[in-house]
Amino acid sequence: MKEIVLRSWKGQWPVIRSNKPLPLGEGVVDQAAFNTIEINELFDTVNYAETTVGQSILYRSLTQPLADREAIAAKQEAVREIRDNPGVRENIERIVQHCADKEKKLYIFLYGEFLGSLGTAREENQIEGYGYKQYRRGIRFMLDLVGYIHASESPQSPYLKGIFDKIRSFAESRTYSLMLGPVYNTEKGFQSKEERKGSFTPATIFKPSIFKPLLIAAIFAVVWGITEFFPTDLFSFSKSSIPVASIFFIPMLLIYFPVVGSYDRDNCIIPLRDEFRGSEELGIALDALGELDELLSFIKYAENYGSDMVLPEMVETDNHEIDLTAAKNPVLGHNNPDYVANDFHLSHANLVFITGPNSGGKTAFCKTITQIQVLGQIGCYVPAEKATLCVADRIFYQAPEISHLDDGEGRYGTELKRTKDIFVTTTSKSLVVLDEMSEGTTFEEKMESSTNVLDGFYRKGNNTILITHNHQLVDVFINKGIGLAKQVEFANEEPTYKLVEGISRVSHADRVARKIGFSKEDIDKYLEGSK
Repeated sequence: MKEIVLRSWKGQWPVIRSNKPLPLGEGVVDQAAFNTIEINELFDTVNYAETTVGQSILYRSLTQPLADREAIAAKQEAVREIRDNPGVRENIERIVQHCADKEKKLYIFLYGEFLGSLGTAREENQIEGYGYKQYRRGIRFMLDLVGYIHASESPQSPYLKGIFDKIRSFAESRTYSLMLGPVYNTEKGFQSKEERKGSFTPATIFKPSIFKPLLIAAIFAVVWGITEFFPTDLFSFSKSSIPVASIFFIPMLLIYFPVVGSYDRDNCIIPLRDEFRGSEELGIALDALGELDELLSFIKYAENYGSDMVLPEMVETDNHEIDLTAAKNPVLGHNNPDYVANDFHLSHANLVFITGPNSGGKTAFCKTITQIQVLGQIGCYVPAEKATLCVADRIFYQAPEISHLDDGEGRYGTELKRTKDIFVTTTSKSLVVLDEMSEGTTFEEKMESSTNVLDGFYRKGNNTILITHNHQLVDVFINKGIGLAKQVEFANEEPTYKLVEGISRVSHADRVARKIGFSKEDIDKYLEGSK
């Protein structure tokens, strides 16, 4: 069960990137894979959400992708309904836009810092005065959201209908009743109108305004009573007595405002907002708003990508499979029609070896595969002409990691620990990308260790993609009839960024050295010039 966004903010001003990947083995993506796949950059590209809560929901989806095929299909069905039904889309866009313009008022009320009676607000999250205005505006946001949903026709897709029902259900909650008012303040705490029925315990009604007609009337009644029982010229209303009477009434007003305002703030407004911040029902309703915005974000991302986009077909198989036609990187291909597309099919090969010189596009392609897999598992469009994916229960991406001073195993041991953790956690439905293996040891040990590890992954049955310069290692498996060999294509020593069949046996290290100005010739020129 995913943590609702309201709770992930932990009582603080909303932070969009508040959710984190689940620990290794508990979620689809762990923190290390999250970093290597560059999901933060993926979020920045896909994020067309208008509301803060919508962006938070999208980020939560990317940190914790779905692993249930039916749940993914339900989100895809909702996306299609919004895309294909102009009336539904127009209504949802209107709701989301209204909320985007007003939601900050709710957050100011829920998370604003009270400055006191004499403070002056200089930041958007600061509240001056007693908070009446912020209270009214904050609850109005939620009341309006419920009103918009009640005025809308129910959508057809179950996922979208479920979102609407979450917001409608909020109208049945205690939190909504307190927001709607009146709020009864009793010795046992706050009560809503419904809770108050049949109760005879003493209570005062909280009104979010400094002007209390009954209280003011009571004060004047007391003053009138004093004049009746203790007649004096002080309360006679002749022209000569007005200045004298003002000496009494002005101090009363000066006392009235801070006493009443401070009481309401400390005994009603702040306790009520504390209750609202902890409200599960409010959190669910806000999540629902964010989920609407997230679906719109998927559609806007597809419309603004600049190349073919498709909702992938999610299939159920015993082993993980991928079938992509003209796939592009979700980030690098955004608004880049010249980005080179690649086909990729992976079903029963289990092991895929990608070889080729540096800067040929090996890593970019593997990030394309993993980013597409993540997008598919949140119900989003992916950049391809056609895409069929099996739901991955785990997505791992291991990249070379520099060992730390306190790590006694060194670089080789650090990498091997990560590889072991991945191996133990994977199943036949996992997707694993390994960027080189067994670095930091001799070639002979590298060959033996890498062969043993890859053989273990192969026997376990999951799909493992290895990026490597070690063509001898690839030969070992291909000669056994195990795995699929792919290489990045070069023409005239320049990368085409196409993935083709075969094993690359060249390095092009000299080309990279020349490109960055650190070839043998560059070194010689530097040394000659420094004499």
